[in-house]
Amino acid sequence: AGTTVDYGCFAPVKAFIEAFEHYGITPTLEEVRKPMGMLKIDHVRTMLSMDRISQLWEEKQGRKWTEDDVRKVYELSESKILEIVHNYAQPKPYVVETVKKLREMGLKIGSTTGYTDEMMALVVPEAAQMGYSPDCWFSPDSTGQKGRPYPYMIFRNMEALEIKKVRRVLKVGDTVSDIKEGRNAGAWSAGIVVGSSEMGLSLSEYEALEQDEKERLCRITADRFLEAGADKVFYTMEDLGEFLLG
Repeated sequence: AGTTVDYGCFAPVKAFIEAFEHYGITPTLEEVRKPMGMLKIDHVRTMLSMDRISQLWEEKQGRKWTEDDVRKVYELSESKILEIVHNYAQPKPYVVETVKKLREMGLKIGSTTGYTDEMMALVVPEAAQMGYSPDCWFSPDSTGQKGRPYPYMIFRNMEALEIKKVRRVLKVGDTVSDIKEGRNAGAWSAGIVVGSSEMGLSLSEYEALEQDEKERLCRITADRFLEAGADKVFYTMEDLGEFLLG
């Protein structure tokens, strides 16, 4: 979500907001998106650790949050995302065309995700019907619930695709957690700017911007990826394809 499908990564955002609102807290988009890309339960824990949300929890619940609260908010967010995630499987612009060109070059396409296997079981067939299907994918369910920024999902992809050298892998993602995942694996790591969770705009919102504002937001987003250790930043999947094809 945010890299190859779900422009702007909105399915998880909606689910997290509704889960916290159930407990009387309305998180800001910035608060929701900051941990994006992490294992979902770690995402909830990170949000509850934020000063404003932590204080609001004490005010609304009359006590400090606990690990049991993390589990309850997570389970609620998971149930909400399972209700909607199949509606957020549309491939982003240039994804289908770029993947086709990369496969013609002999490259293999693996995928890591912050979604669970149950969520992916809904997303994968929908995306496939619309033209995008990676050669394999792994969720934190396959790595002992150690999701990003742990590198293990990358290693599972390498194993399945029979890749011998980590430096033959380019990890591409739309969040800071993605960049850290790639760095921790020892792989090349790149960020996708437009349509990313890090930018947080829908396609219509982005297209409505003046060109100067588009460029400003792209620079800000790209800088976040570079500060996180990205080796390369691409504005779109088309730019990624042109770089590799060139």
